[in-house]
Amino acid sequence: MNRREFSIWAASSGVAGSALLTHVAAHAQYAMPPEGSFVKLARRAPTKAPKGQVEVLEFFWYGCPHCNAFEPFIEAWAAKLPSDVFFRRIPVIFRENPFAIHQRLYFALEALGEVKNMQRKVFNAIHVDQKRLDERNAIADFVAANGIDRTKFLEAFDSPSIKDKREEARQLADAYKIDGVPALGIGGQYFTSVSQAGSHEKALTITNALIAQVRRTR
Repeated sequence: MNRREFSIWAASSGVAGSALLTHVAAHAQYAMPPEGSFVKLARRAPTKAPKGQVEVLEFFWYGCPHCNAFEPFIEAWAAKLPSDVFFRRIPVIFRENPFAIHQRLYFALEALGEVKNMQRKVFNAIHVDQKRLDERNAIADFVAANGIDRTKFLEAFDSPSIKDKREEARQLADAYKIDGVPALGIGGQYFTSVSQAGSHEKALTITNALIAQVRRTR
């Protein structure tokens, strides 16, 4: 769902000799990905990462089939992150409906500490079970059926604090110039996406290389 042109980052092969492999690996951790597989922002985006950490943002929408396909990959990647990487998900809005209500759904789950438990379930409900999670009561019924207190969820869903989170999401999407999802923002400095990288795996490989670049230059 991204309009940017992309190029494929192909891994080299056939290197022999343990000493040479060690040298190449040490160099590769700081090597920049190929031109066209990422974007360097002209102006840095704001970050919330604690001091000494690199922030990585995943921009997504629950209704996006490409985000649904990417979810197992980003979930596995996020589970193995080093301690100096600060990962956050940012639900985006390209038009009011149904993006806005899906954004509120995510932020309510986040407020209740239920994202890890519910993220895949929401994607599956929409893309596998074909549920129309585009109305407040239908969403509340769905989360209640998955063990979340309905009243507490609706309190979070209707909380005025979500307004601030939605505004932050808008500002970040604008700062990274997000025009499609899934996409990844790295350290307030770089942007890549599955369409630019050429595959789910390569998008995360590029993200890792850009994390290393942020570490090296900070």
